[in-house]
Amino acid sequence: MAAGTISRIRLENFMCHSSLHIELGEHVNFITGQNGSGKSAILTALCVAFGCRAKNTQRAASLKDFIKTGCSCASILVDINNHGEDAFKPEVFGNVIILERRITESSSSTVLKDQHGRKVAHRKDDLVEIIEHFNIDVENPCVIMSQDKSREFLHSGNDKDKFKFFFKATLLQQVNDLLGSIRKNLNAADSIVEELERSITPVLKELDDIQDKIKNMEHIEEIAHEIENLKKKLAWAWVYDVDKKIGEQTEKLEKLRERIPACQERIDRNTAIIEELRKEFIVKKENVRSFLEKTQEVRRMKEKMQHDIHEAVKLKMDLEKEHARGMQVLNKMNTRVRQLEAQVNEFQLQHMQQTQAEVFQVQDSIRELQQEINSANLNATRLNDEEKNLSEELQDIIKSISDIEKEIDEDGRRINQLKYQIDDLRQRQRDKLTAFGGDRVQSLYRSIERHHSRFKCPPIGPIGYHVQLASDCWSLAVDCALGRLLDAFIVSCHKDSLILRECAKEGHAERQVLVRDYEVGKSVAFDKRIQNLKEVYTSDGCKMYRRGSVEAILPPNRKWRTGRLCTSLGEKITEIENEAAEIKKINSERLDRKGKLVIDRNNINSELRTLKRKREDEEQRLERKKVQLDDTKKISIANKHDTAVDTSELMAEMMQVKEDIGNKELVLEKINLKLADALGEENDKRASYKDFMESAHAEMGSISDVERELQLVEEKIHDAQQDKAHYEGVMERKVLDPIKMAELELTDLQQLYQEYFEKASRICAESEVEALGGVGGSTMEQLSDRINKLNQKFQQESRRYTENIDDLRALHDKKGRKILRKQQMYAGFRDKLNACQKALDLRWRKFQRNAGLLKRQLTWLFNEHLGKKGISGHINVDYKNEVLSVELTMPQDASRYTVRDTRGLSGGERSFSTLCFTLALHGMTEAPFRAMDEFDVFMDAVSRKISLDTLVDFAVAQGSQWIFITPHDISMVKAGDRIKKQQMAAPRG
Repeated sequence: MAAGTISRIRLENFMCHSSLHIELGEHVNFITGQNGSGKSAILTALCVAFGCRAKNTQRAASLKDFIKTGCSCASILVDINNHGEDAFKPEVFGNVIILERRITESSSSTVLKDQHGRKVAHRKDDLVEIIEHFNIDVENPCVIMSQDKSREFLHSGNDKDKFKFFFKATLLQQVNDLLGSIRKNLNAADSIVEELERSITPVLKELDDIQDKIKNMEHIEEIAHEIENLKKKLAWAWVYDVDKKIGEQTEKLEKLRERIPACQERIDRNTAIIEELRKEFIVKKENVRSFLEKTQEVRRMKEKMQHDIHEAVKLKMDLEKEHARGMQVLNKMNTRVRQLEAQVNEFQLQHMQQTQAEVFQVQDSIRELQQEINSANLNATRLNDEEKNLSEELQDIIKSISDIEKEIDEDGRRINQLKYQIDDLRQRQRDKLTAFGGDRVQSLYRSIERHHSRFKCPPIGPIGYHVQLASDCWSLAVDCALGRLLDAFIVSCHKDSLILRECAKEGHAERQVLVRDYEVGKSVAFDKRIQNLKEVYTSDGCKMYRRGSVEAILPPNRKWRTGRLCTSLGEKITEIENEAAEIKKINSERLDRKGKLVIDRNNINSELRTLKRKREDEEQRLERKKVQLDDTKKISIANKHDTAVDTSELMAEMMQVKEDIGNKELVLEKINLKLADALGEENDKRASYKDFMESAHAEMGSISDVERELQLVEEKIHDAQQDKAHYEGVMERKVLDPIKMAELELTDLQQLYQEYFEKASRICAESEVEALGGVGGSTMEQLSDRINKLNQKFQQESRRYTENIDDLRALHDKKGRKILRKQQMYAGFRDKLNACQKALDLRWRKFQRNAGLLKRQLTWLFNEHLGKKGISGHINVDYKNEVLSVELTMPQDASRYTVRDTRGLSGGERSFSTLCFTLALHGMTEAPFRAMDEFDVFMDAVSRKISLDTLVDFAVAQGSQWIFITPHDISMVKAGDRIKKQQMAAPRG
């Protein structure tokens, strides 16, 4: 089957059909049925499926009206053959394209499926692409002619209706409407372009007025040009002036540098003298050192001799003491011998006279002694307890005094801290700047002022000096949070930061470094050698620093009480003073309490000493009584057991004592010998010490001379160093410092020269000034005066005009460019409009030529179909009046009379002529399929047969697909393989 033809139509709930399936043949298809069977719904469904609007079908106002009553949706499925060379995207759709149109109460949709029913596309543009590819125009009456169109065009005798039918069927209507809309748009565009071209006329006049003003103001421009030239000369005059100063400064610097050799020669001479004296000093110092070593040896010998003498004296004194003790013991022994002899004699005499009363007397003595011992023991115990209690009380008092002293010392330190804080706050009252670096920041400020010309932008700082808090209650928190950042300075660039560091070195300002944690702080403070580093602070407040070889880490400072950003310093000072006064008052009370405790301590000490003496006396008396008691008991025992007179023990004791006396005398003789030796040794050592000291005094006199010589060398070195320092000071103050200042001034001048040179170069090139004749010996003041005078003249002349010539020229150029762009743009519009107009005229001529050709072709085809019944005719088409008339010549008319009004014909003749007219139009159009509904209405049987045969022959000959719908009997249509007949079911009652 040919591509684009319809193979099957399926309707679901569409109009009167619940479910309808129609299979169509490739060529001629007849669909018959009674009225009301739903034949016309098939063509309506084709129109809707291929995108026709509901109103254009003349069957409904909207698509939802096509839904069968009682149903919610309807669907139309049309199978389009897609075979052969004219197939549409066969690789996508295959041999069949299934077009599905679904309609609901609220919307409608179109879906394109391939031969297997798979969804391929759903956009309207895809459907339009298929319609254009197969040339299916369902609104063309030559493609689908519904009942209404058949009644409107085929069976109407109105020539205007016939013209409309012809004009629309041949697509001339579509082309004519398109060309008409294009012409209308071109006319509207032409009017717009004309309006735009007229709109620039006032601007052109304004442009001419501006040009006239510019010509009148050109002499003012000459003055401005001369001022501009003078400004160029002035700019380069600044450069030449600085260049001259650079030369003078360079010459001055060279003269200062010439002073260096003379000063350096003096310094070098003193340096050489110092070196020589230092060598001599080293020699002298070595001599002194050797003498000192000897002196130390003498001192050691002296100390040793003194020690030996001391030991000899000590030995002598020990021997003397031992001899004295021996003599005392010997005397006691002799006394004891005499006592024993007396006791023996007395005992022998009195023993017999002893009475019983003496025994009783001894017993009474024992009882008295025991009572005295008990009393003394009680007294000693009491005194010991009292002494112990006083000692404990004394320890408590001493501890209280120590605690008070600690509190007083701590408060003293606190008072000192408060005094320091008060002094610091008062200093900050006088100068807020000192809160952020003290005197060092003042020195840094002075250094910055000396070098202010070197900075691109003066440093801003310290930051804390410029910070103002909304409330003082946050001052301490902000100070703790920002810390040393408040002491920092802000600079505009890296170069300024380097200069600020130089100033910091010159002002001896130390740097504090902030680090994140403890380990990083140790690395920065102790491992790295950062120049001018004072201290490092960690984020938690630990402080780390190095002083020489000593490394220190301090915990966070907990004594802050006032932030440096606080503004109410007077209140803080008063608060701290009140706190200090309160501490002093408390300390005064503590001192009074301490004084009382000291008095108590002294009294207790005195009492304790008294008790101790009493206790010791009582203990001594106790011991004496105990000895007396023991002696009395011994006597009593002896009286009881030794009733007989026995002096043998006393004699034995006396003999033993005499023997001990002899032994003691021998020992004393040995001690006398040792004492004599010790005395001789002492005298020898004293003599040796005297001789050694006399020789040492002689040597000490020599070392005094050497020390005086060493001191003299030191004085010479000091004098030479003073001379050297003097010349170094001269070198520093009168040579190097002026050179440094001159170099700084030279650097500033060079920078100033570079700055002026860059500014002048931006104004104009030096060659341009030279081309103008150079500065010509004019000073900057003279050039400035001339510029001022010309400016005054320029202002006087400019007052005559409110506009500036440059502004006018800029305005003229701006408006000129704008108008030129518009003119060019409008000219482009005009060219495009002309080209479009020419193309439209060309197409209109072609349209008229094609319309004439179609008119002739229509007459030829019309006569061809009429000739089958022996009728001839002619079709007149008047495009101007939009009418189409048909002229027929009937064969039974011998006179060959021409019929110009078809209403004069019979119904069958008129229907046949109309059918021939329709077929002629069909022959002039192309479409893959055609459909006609009730084409044979109003025909008699003969005319219907002739018409059906004519239609079938035309359809078979043309080869396209035809769909004929009629309620009449088509049995007279001859059967064939290219003709398919179908009968619709009768409508249900």
